[in-house]
Amino acid sequence: MRHIADFHIHSKYSRACSKSLDLVHLSAWANIKGIDIMATGDFTHPAWFKEIVSKLEERKPGLFALNEKAREESEELYKEYTDRAYKEPLFVLGTELSAIYTHAGKVRRVHLLVFLPSIQAVRRFNEALLARGCNLSSDGRPILGLSAKEILQIGLEVSPDFVMIPAHAWTPWFAVFGSKSGYDSLEECFEDLTPHIFAIETGLSSDPAMNWRLSTLDTITLISNSDAHSLDKLGREANIFEGEIQSYQQLFDTIKAGKAGTNDLKMTATVEFFPEEGKYYEDGHLKCEFSCKPAETKRLKGVCPVCKKNLTVGVLYRISELADREDEKGTNHIPFKSIIPLKEIISQCVGTGVKSKAVENIFQKLINSVGHEFFILLDAQEKNFSTLVPDELIEGIMRMRNNDIELTPGYDGKFGVIKVCMPLSREQKKLL
Repeated sequence: MRHIADFHIHSKYSRACSKSLDLVHLSAWANIKGIDIMATGDFTHPAWFKEIVSKLEERKPGLFALNEKAREESEELYKEYTDRAYKEPLFVLGTELSAIYTHAGKVRRVHLLVFLPSIQAVRRFNEALLARGCNLSSDGRPILGLSAKEILQIGLEVSPDFVMIPAHAWTPWFAVFGSKSGYDSLEECFEDLTPHIFAIETGLSSDPAMNWRLSTLDTITLISNSDAHSLDKLGREANIFEGEIQSYQQLFDTIKAGKAGTNDLKMTATVEFFPEEGKYYEDGHLKCEFSCKPAETKRLKGVCPVCKKNLTVGVLYRISELADREDEKGTNHIPFKSIIPLKEIISQCVGTGVKSKAVENIFQKLINSVGHEFFILLDAQEKNFSTLVPDELIEGIMRMRNNDIELTPGYDGKFGVIKVCMPLSREQKKLL
């Protein structure tokens, strides 16, 4: 049995996040997207933790689902969208933390995913952070004046099953390997506790193949998640498992085992953004509308030719800086599949914004007639599509699967642009 998992999301209590990010909506949209298991996100925030306690109940050891009343609400929301059967998604207790601190004479800004196996363990972890003066009420992703290693130590004291995974590991400003405030190795960051770090999140601006260039990551599992700040963004990156998910412990044992997996569960692939679409892929200056590849950055000595200030060094440069391989295509890696979110493909096809009514109508039509978004993007054949859907849209999905796309890379906080569809003519739009 295939399971799709997204381990990095946020709630309505995180800064710059949709007010629709509550457990009822998340469960409904997990069905629309085709997500089987996701993190709760934001469990350090008091109000969100209260909602977790009141609306979730344990289904399997360390894995949770909506209670009966909340599930009924979620099913009603889902039925407003489609008549397809509702499937109960599972939640794992996980959140993102922002660690900002000084270490080895440098200010570090590292974002971290952390996971715990029980409500009781989360409560003890939150209490431990409060006892150290951390403000957990200000944001769903709190800023902690503790080091990444300190947080890891606190978590392990709370529970031996505590899991920490560095988030979007290459992002310039807030990542373990970030060019602005990170480290050159996991060992620099976590020191003697490094053996407890068995996975990193690659982030939107890198894919596994880029990370394979570092031999130091050969024993580290690469995971991918959405970092969703709205329902639409759920699952824009994800992880695919095959087998039967039985517990929190088994799930993370499987991630730790990497390609080998465990006896009854294996991680078989990750689902990726095309990294060029990520907003920190190349180097550049957003205000100067200037971007360049690593070779040009080196020629410029890291200085913007427009304003003469330092460029924001992107993920491609940073990986090339730390890599000890030109290329790595060995077989000892979990494979990956690159996708473009369905609404983006529709938007290109109809020539209107992603949030337009035209895009929403076609998206809903596809969910009703074909299946959830991951099925449409990864599995559906041309015969599965409704005759009411433009052929150009179907062709765009097939081109995406074949990596037959045009790319304008992102840089310095600006998302890249991917072209996979030619816009419909005015006459074609009239037929929609």
